Amino acid sequence: MSDFRFVTESLSVSPQVDPADMARAAAQGFVLVINNRPDGEDPGQPSSASVEAAARAAGMDYLHVPVRGGPTPDQVEIMRAAFEAAGGPVLAFCRSGTRSIVTWSIGQALAGVDRETLVAQGYAAGYDLSGVLPA
Repeated sequence: MSDFRFVTESLSVSPQVDPADMARAAAQGFVLVINNRPDGEDPGQPSSASVEAAARAAGMDYLHVPVRGGPTPDQVEIMRAAFEAAGGPVLAFCRSGTRSIVTWSIGQALAGVDRETLVAQGYAAGYDLSGVLPA
């Protein structure tokens, strides 16, 4: 069972989820699941298609935005737009949750959220964004 880490009222991030986690995510009120992990990164990880099927079966929307290394500007914009359009809480995941929170936080910074707020939100969720976001 994955650890959903609260970042804001609208976003939680998680290390790798399993299709079985999707019913719990829906029960907790998530409306959108964003997968930032490329398929095949680890032989034991579930496929994006299997997580998507479970998310949709649980009544949630699903988006696959695979990030390798750092996110591209297009990936940041896709995730930012999906987050804004979700209409409810979003759960984003990757191997550790780091790529998900980094991609989200860059989009938030570009939308005008101040660095200190984003770094504090990341820290509270167990992630250090101080080296990612410009001072």
